[in-house]
Parts: sequence; structure tokens; C-alpha cells
Amino acid sequence: MKKLSVKLGIMFFIIFFGLSTLMFFFLHEGIVESRVNEELSSLLARGNSHSSVLAKSFDNETLSHVVLMESESKTDIVVTNKQGNVLGSSDQLQLFEKYLSEHSNSNIPKEGKVIEDNWEKEPYIVTISPISNKDETLGFVYMFQNTKSIHSLIQQLNEHFILTGWISVILTIIIIIFLSRGITKPLIKMKEATHQISKGDFTVTLPVNSNDELGELAHSIQKLAIDLNYLKKERNEFLASISHELRTPITYIKGYADILRKRNVTEEERKKYLSTIVDETNHLNELIKKLFDLAKIDKNSFAIHKETIELNSFLQRIEQKLEHAFKERNIKFYVSCQNNLFFKADPLMLDQILVNLLDNAMKYSHVGAELELNAWGEKNKIHILIRDNGKGIPEKDLPYIFNRFYRVDKSRTRSLGGSGLGLAIVRELVHAHHADIFVKSKENVGTEFELVFQGE
Repeated sequence: MKKLSVKLGIMFFIIFFGLSTLMFFFLHEGIVESRVNEELSSLLARGNSHSSVLAKSFDNETLSHVVLMESESKTDIVVTNKQGNVLGSSDQLQLFEKYLSEHSNSNIPKEGKVIEDNWEKEPYIVTISPISNKDETLGFVYMFQNTKSIHSLIQQLNEHFILTGWISVILTIIIIIFLSRGITKPLIKMKEATHQISKGDFTVTLPVNSNDELGELAHSIQKLAIDLNYLKKERNEFLASISHELRTPITYIKGYADILRKRNVTEEERKKYLSTIVDETNHLNELIKKLFDLAKIDKNSFAIHKETIELNSFLQRIEQKLEHAFKERNIKFYVSCQNNLFFKADPLMLDQILVNLLDNAMKYSHVGAELELNAWGEKNKIHILIRDNGKGIPEKDLPYIFNRFYRVDKSRTRSLGGSGLGLAIVRELVHAHHADIFVKSKENVGTEFELVFQGE
């Protein structure tokens, strides 16, 4: 009873069987009632026909003729005068005396009426029709029909219903088997796929053959497998990259420290080696700091303290902070900001975002290049654009520049001091503000980074 297909099959069977039984019951009762009413109406009509004939000629010859007719049919007749005395009967009178004695002949309508319709318990159903001539009642015609014929009819009807019921049950079971299999088959495939995923195999494929909830579930599992496969590759690449990034400065530090410890070197060489050790230590310290920043972002353990920022003065402080660095590289730096531009953001994080982007732009710009920092408001949004005319980013690299440890120019990484983590941190900090970051670039033309924040 643990399989879903069995549970679904039993559930569907109970529902279908219950509904079918209910419908068959009401249909059976309706047909039985209709057939009994037809028999009663037919019997009453036959009695009215005889009473009409007798009303025209109420004599012994006509009476004998009517009685003779009914003696040869499946119905029986008893004719009485208006006092209730029997004038003729098509069968033994004692069979019908019960109904004659129990019934009063007063107030019988012209169209006659049914005086016994309990076909389930009584041996006969009975009707009475008055024999009237010019508003004078001459007698009465009692019509009798044995209820065995009705019971026989009902029995045949029951047999048909039982046969139909069995056919319905068999067809229902067959339909339920195919239906439950049709529902559970994709679920079984999804279960197998999730089992493979739990074992670390993310190469599963699930066909999406429908647009219903099962199709959406299959699509979600497939997307989950793709995302997990991507994360697995990214994790492996991350571990390989971080191992390489940590190993390189440590190798330099250890190597030059061993040289200083084991060899007699000149003062000039000693200063050179110590300078290299300091540079690599700073590089290692910066790398570890960025890794801690990413760890905080991943754990959502850092707090965003938003304040209302007047962007013009904020960007001027950024300009003053980086002014010396741009002058050293002979890079022209222009800042333009719309007046009275306010929005809420964490000032420390916004500073880190802009400094990282400007630092990248400076590193990859040639001497004498131009760099712009523009800000404006539009449709309740704040736009901040950083544009340079540096070396640009190849189109094939654009989708990956925000990945951790991804570097466009791998050969120049150490000379530029990049770790491949700066843009990854920038993107996470931007998303933490529920903002967006977009990049456009063309080789040997330049790069644009645009930040879009919600305004006040």
C-alpha cells in the first residue's frame, strides 16, 4: 500500500464507484417508478375504455363480451352495479373481494382512479372507473393486474443494471490503471532523478511533455539539476582558484624568506626581497579580506544600514579620495551629478561599490585615458554610470565577469594586483540593496557599468 499508484488507484476507484453507485441508484429508482406509473396509467385507461363501452350499452351481452375480452388478457376485470353488487368477473371472485370490500364507491371521479398501487407487497394493482350515462352512475369497472408481471419487469431491469454495473466497474478499473500509471510514471522518473541528484549526479534529464503542474515540477527539477551542476563546477573552480591565489603569495614569501635566512645577501638585495615579501603579504591580506567579505555576504551575516544620501556631495568625496591615484596615472576623471538627488543606501557599501568599479576602470585604462562618473534621476530611479575608454572586455567574457576568481586578462593579473573577487563582491553588494548592475563593453573602445537604485 506504499506505492503512490496503488493509493491513487484505490482513491479514484472509491470516488468513481461511489458516484457511479449513487447515479445508478437514482436512475434505477426513476426507471422503476416510471414503469410502474406507465402500468397504472395503462390499466386505468383500459378500465376507462371498458366503462365507456358499457355506458353506451349496459346490458348482459355487452357485459359478457367485456368480461370475455379480459379473461383472455393479462389483466382481469370485475363489473359491479352502483350498489356494489358484482355483475361479472373475468376470474374467481374471491381473488378480488378484498379490494371490493375495502373500497368505497362514493366520490369516484369520471376519469377513474387508482385504488391500489402497492406493487411491492400486494398481489394486484387495482383501478376503478365509473360507468356513467348522462351524469348518472350505472356501475363500476374494477381493473386488476397481477404484480408478478411488474416484479418480472423489475427483475429484468435489475439484471440489466447489474450487468451494466459490472461492465462499468471493469472499465473503471482499466481506466484507473492507465490513469494512475500516467500520473505516477513521470513522478517515478522525478523520484529517480532526485535520487541521482542526491548522490551527486547532476547530469539527469527529464522530458517536459505537458504544461500542467507535473510539467512544471519536472522543469523545476531539471533546472535544479542544472543549477547544482553549475554550482558544483563553480565550487571546484573556486577551490582551485583560491588554492592557486593563496599558494602564489605564500610561495613568494617562503622563497624570499628562505633566501634571507640561509644566504648572505647584500643590503640592496635584502631590501628588494623584503619589499617583495611585504607586497605579497599585503596581497595575501587583501585576498583574505575579500574572502571574508564574500563569506559574510553568502551567510547574510552583514548588516545594511541605509541612510538618506545626497549623491552630489557623496560623489565629490569619492572624487577627492581617488584624485591622487588618477593623477599618478595621468587619467582624467570627470564627475557629473544632478542636483538635489537623494536616495537611501548604506554609505559604506556604496563607497565600496564605487571605489571597486573605479579602481578596475583605472587599472585597465591606459595613461592619458578619460574616466567619467555620472549620476541622474529618472522615473523614481537613481542611475549611476561609470564609463572609461580603456581596453574593454571581450564579448565572450561579459557573461562571466561577475563570477568569483574570473579574470579577463589572466596573464596580467599579478601585475595589476587583481584577485578576480572585486566584481563578485560589487554584484552581491548591489543586490543586497535590491538594485541592479548592467555592463556594456567593446574591446579597445571602453566599458560602461551602470547601477540602478530605487529613489526616494
